[in-house]
Amino acid sequence: MAFKSIAIGSDHAGYDLKAKLAEELRSSGYEVLDCGTGDATNSVDYPDFGKAVAEAVTSGKVDGGVVVCGTGIGISIAANRHPGIRAALCHDITTARLCREHNDANVLALGARLVGEVVAKDCLNAFLTTEFAGDRHARRVEKLG
Repeated sequence: MAFKSIAIGSDHAGYDLKAKLAEELRSSGYEVLDCGTGDATNSVDYPDFGKAVAEAVTSGKVDGGVVVCGTGIGISIAANRHPGIRAALCHDITTARLCREHNDANVLALGARLVGEVVAKDCLNAFLTTEFAGDRHARRVEKLG
């Protein structure tokens, strides 16, 4: 899957990192659909933004997604509740690469309180540039539904 357009969303805890990643995506030529939230000061609920990104991906509005909350756990669970979404919580380049290569992940989840900006950008780059290996992995991904 070649990503050309990305939906990105976060709660208040992930807002600052989301804004930096959206800027990185735009400067790299990706079309970005910002699914919110709009600031870091108002407390909001991460499931709303995981859902918005998941719906943008499954509807075909975008090719893939990025979700960010404090730990990345809650928002990845929220996104994965939607059939067709394979959101992977990543903490380093290796997990970001392998989630694409082995699991054909279509949403990258990050924890703003756990990874810094540099690591997050490295994860994003690995996620966007790694292709699904297919082969024996395709059979396993099919079983995910």
